[in-house]
Amino acid sequence: METSTNSLASRLFRSATWEGIADAKGAPTEDYLALYRDLAQKGVKNIITGCTFVSREGKMVQPGQAGIDDDSLIPCYQNVTESVHQYGSKIYLQISHAGRQTSSKVTGKPVVGASKKRSPYFQSKPKMLSTKEIERIIESYAEASLRAKLAGFDGVQIHAAHGYLVHQFLHPGINNRTDEYGINKQTGIGELFFSQMIAAIQDKCGDSYPLLVKVSAADELSKPFSVNNFISLIEFLNRERIFAIEISYGTMENALNIFRGQSIPTTAILKYNFRYKTDSKLKKLVWKWVILPVLKSRIKGFAENYNLRYAELAKQRTDIPIICVGGFRKGKDIVNALESGETDYISLCRPLLCEPDFINRLIRETGYISKCVNCNVCAVMCDSNHPTRCYKPDKGG
Repeated sequence: METSTNSLASRLFRSATWEGIADAKGAPTEDYLALYRDLAQKGVKNIITGCTFVSREGKMVQPGQAGIDDDSLIPCYQNVTESVHQYGSKIYLQISHAGRQTSSKVTGKPVVGASKKRSPYFQSKPKMLSTKEIERIIESYAEASLRAKLAGFDGVQIHAAHGYLVHQFLHPGINNRTDEYGINKQTGIGELFFSQMIAAIQDKCGDSYPLLVKVSAADELSKPFSVNNFISLIEFLNRERIFAIEISYGTMENALNIFRGQSIPTTAILKYNFRYKTDSKLKKLVWKWVILPVLKSRIKGFAENYNLRYAELAKQRTDIPIICVGGFRKGKDIVNALESGETDYISLCRPLLCEPDFINRLIRETGYISKCVNCNVCAVMCDSNHPTRCYKPDKGG
């Protein structure tokens, strides 16, 4: 199928990207509104927001996360959606719960998870969720989705990737429960929590309200999510008949492998990362000589279109639209992937941080190449108190 310049914009998404510009209660600020208004004004027709927490215990460790856990937030988001809709764009709210990948110092509440397994990176010992607590969290997702609908969002995206709570239930390397929320022996994944959540959201919002899902196709955990696990997940989502599936990668245990890049921004990590930051010259030396080599051995370098093979695999198992994110920088690669049918849609993260008008540039010149140099500084700076933006390679890394 040939992709015309007129239809190209409609087949591109702005993938969920950390903003870091909500207030202490999780309410979107004027900067938040300006960010999404600017993207719509500059030609982004499909926008997925950064992840918003559905409950306080599910907040992530990075500062400035937006929330959708209270009805009082609805008017704040109405301003955002109305602004985006003025330019003929659609906007979807990504909803999430961090599960074990957070800290009680940030949330003020005990860390919880699908199991008692500790995250090696976040290190908090989670409390395994009880059945009643699971039901409460499912209801919080449903209520958050209804708030999103009332606020004018064109749909919601469940963050079921990157090691957060939904992913923790799905993952046989994390979920060792022995109750009904454990791993299904027939499918090899723990889908009951996810299934009940989808049903609860549809009950609140109606079956026709668009429900997108973001998943990780694979990772590097000690017991990784296998190809068979991924196939089972796609087949499960196919049965659920959701609106669209976005294919991503990895967990926050090796966060830079989600994004891929050319380097490890050491200076920014030691200044801002919640786990590694330090002012001690000795600790910095130890980190650079002991920890950094280990990290380098685990980090995947940048590769173009690195999740596309998983998108192709997903398309073999479902007719639900597939969105692929990861490593798309060249206009010709984007057009070829769409025209070949390897994926139905493509989503972009860092190219739109680097050039918010990147899609308009592609429409004018389909051979255009993003100016993003994949330096990874923007990813590490999400740990800071600074809004997420593009950084020159010589700043912070």
